[in-house]
Amino acid sequence: MDEQLLKTSAKQRIFIILIAVLLLGSTIAAYVAIVVSSGAKTDTSKLEEEYTAKQTEINEYATTLSSTYFKDFSGYKSRIKAYNAEKANSVGIQKTDLKEGTGRELASGDTAYFAYYIGFCPDESIFDSSFDDNDNPTALKAPLYAGQGLIEGWNEGVIGMKLGGVREIQIPGELAYGESQEICGMTNSPLKFIVMPITDEKLMSYEAELEEIYSKLLNAYYSNSGSSSSSSSTDTTTVSE
Repeated sequence: MDEQLLKTSAKQRIFIILIAVLLLGSTIAAYVAIVVSSGAKTDTSKLEEEYTAKQTEINEYATTLSSTYFKDFSGYKSRIKAYNAEKANSVGIQKTDLKEGTGRELASGDTAYFAYYIGFCPDESIFDSSFDDNDNPTALKAPLYAGQGLIEGWNEGVIGMKLGGVREIQIPGELAYGESQEICGMTNSPLKFIVMPITDEKLMSYEAELEEIYSKLLNAYYSNSGSSSSSSSTDTTTVSE
């Protein structure tokens, strides 16, 4: 075979070099994308660990609060009695103050507080509470943060309460879960709550930190999801072509 046929011209060599550069650039870009994606996933894992750690910290602090409030609040468990569901749905919100608080008074739209509570059905069964055990409680779990969003009947029912007080609130089904959710064995069930709203600066600080971590975690999930969707879209387009 003629040796000249094995040699490339100057133009051919330039073309080959350009192709090599483009391939190298694509390889580097792909590598960077993988590293960035890996880093994003690592950040998500770290945030998940931070969120879990903060929840653990809150639960540990709740033990201290339990020793302060459990004896008083657990005494109101004797208030749990059966009531007529039909009548409860017809009379609207009913409020009975069991203890006068000494703190600030809760106004409409106020969510800057925590609460210990017992929620019970017309048949006097407890569907949810702050107790560690609904039947034989020995302690209180972390109190409910009002800022996380509560049913309309609760928000209306606590208006006028003073922090540290205790109130029994009867809520008709339409201001509880209505037809959207089955509770107490039926939809549109009325509910009763025994509520003790409290305030605690340290717990409020913990809650703010937890919300900040949660916000970052959502952003991280969204970013990762967006990257995945973009990659999937690119892959689909390539296959289609």
